[in-house]
Amino acid sequence: MRAPAAAPGKPDAAAQPETAVLSAAPTAWADKHYLLVDDFVGIRILLRESLRNLGARHIDQAASGGEAMKMLAKTRYDVVLCDYNLGEGKNGQQVLEETRVRNLTAPSGMWLMVSAEKSVESVMGAAEHQPDAYLIKPITEGVLLTRLNRVWHKKQVFREIDQAVLEKDYLRAARMCDAQIEHNKIHETDLLRMKASLLLKSGEPEKARAVYERVLAERDYNWAKAGLAKIRMNNGEHEAARQMFQGVIVENRYYIDAYDQMATAFQLMGQDEEACNVLEKAAKLSPNSVPRQRKLGLLALKLGNTALAEKSFRKCIAIGEYSVMKTVDAYLGLARVCGIKNEAKEALQWLLMAQREFGGEQIDLRLKITEGLVHHESGDYRRARKCGDELEEMLKQDPARPDTSICMELATLLFAVGVKDAPAELLCYVIKNNHDNQVLQDDVQKIFDKARMAEEGLALILASRKEASDLMNKGVLLWKTDKLGEAVAWMRAARLKLPNNMRILFNSAQIIISHLQQHGFERALSDEAVGVLLHVDRIAPGQQRFAQLMEQLAALAPVGEAAREAEAAAEAAAAVAQE
Repeated sequence: MRAPAAAPGKPDAAAQPETAVLSAAPTAWADKHYLLVDDFVGIRILLRESLRNLGARHIDQAASGGEAMKMLAKTRYDVVLCDYNLGEGKNGQQVLEETRVRNLTAPSGMWLMVSAEKSVESVMGAAEHQPDAYLIKPITEGVLLTRLNRVWHKKQVFREIDQAVLEKDYLRAARMCDAQIEHNKIHETDLLRMKASLLLKSGEPEKARAVYERVLAERDYNWAKAGLAKIRMNNGEHEAARQMFQGVIVENRYYIDAYDQMATAFQLMGQDEEACNVLEKAAKLSPNSVPRQRKLGLLALKLGNTALAEKSFRKCIAIGEYSVMKTVDAYLGLARVCGIKNEAKEALQWLLMAQREFGGEQIDLRLKITEGLVHHESGDYRRARKCGDELEEMLKQDPARPDTSICMELATLLFAVGVKDAPAELLCYVIKNNHDNQVLQDDVQKIFDKARMAEEGLALILASRKEASDLMNKGVLLWKTDKLGEAVAWMRAARLKLPNNMRILFNSAQIIISHLQQHGFERALSDEAVGVLLHVDRIAPGQQRFAQLMEQLAALAPVGEAAREAEAAAEAAAAVAQE
């Protein structure tokens, strides 16, 4: 008989009593390095004295988020106690967020968030970045020791697993979970949760499904239900996944990731309005997420809900000021909103701020596109046309094309100012690189419809889809008829024509792997396949097939080469993550 699910609004795991100090406390508290982050010197002194009473000797202090980041960049601390509210500058959530993104703490490092805040939005905001514990002030010495002990013991169980994850060796990390379960039954549920997520990252969804189902046979954990829903969504069962995420939310309205995932399921079904409604609910519960506010603003703008878009973009800019997740999209989106409201002066001010804050060649292109759209939407057609002429000239001079969303914005502007051929070519490029994405094709058709090119646009879409399919199918046919050398060369040429077509990229990597399997390992071909897959991971992170193919490549490397292969891939992936 299965145990009942956790009550709505409560965490899945059973709460542990705060008063029970674990008896097997580590004896090496004195040797650890601590960082205390709080803007009040009195609180830092109290925490310092509590740590000293536990035997701690190496204690550093920071009075602000900025000072904390400098110290974290220089020293690998074993324990960080960080207040949530730190006055001017970064808050505790943003310090934790940036530390996670930049990998400034070791897998064995402990992060305890400290706060007097009991509001849902503060706790939820911090929890989304997964501190090891969240302590509510005032903190007694007993509570501090209890939490430190509990976190430390758990860290020992996950220490080697976390290190393997850091090295992106997900399958090895999953096997380590099994080994730890044998000796640490108290942490079995957490280990199974980790194992399932690792199997998903390794491109083993069916094995992950088995783990989730094993857990659910014992108890209705919402994280396991959400995991099964993600697998179904990745398999194209979008409505079934949507229903499962909805069920998780019904049981626990604070399970924020379920809102984000359900919004994604709606978008994959082309139901943008429903996705927007779900994200708006999530943003009310946990409003301090830059990525969520960005996504909500972009969706609202697409749907023409300028009031919601403006609210989301302004919030995104405010909470992103000191965040590593700060995004130019919020500035450009707010400029668009101001243009629609006929507030061109404020719109141009936001564009100037974006140029000053971000800069860069790709950003300059987007600034010019947004400037043109602002002028057009506010009725200044002469300036809009001038921007369009400059952009059309840029397209003629540079054969490389920007990302999908930028191409669509540029096409929208060029059609609006009376240009026909250049935007049609851009939209054909978009279709060729996404020839199996029906939702995107519908969005492209809407742009053609608005330009009064409905029938012509449909014909161009169908022709572009056929061209991309034929290009890919020819390479696959060569592969299946054992003409591997020709297939590799054909898909290499296909990648040059359609550099962001996911199916062509994956098939190209797969064909190279087949060549290596049949004709032996070649460093140049192996490096080519890794480069293709890392490009995929940059434009669409988290693809299951990415992990599968990377594992196959690692298995093909000769003894001695495998470690170098894994290390090089991990370094390259880390560099991509920092972009």
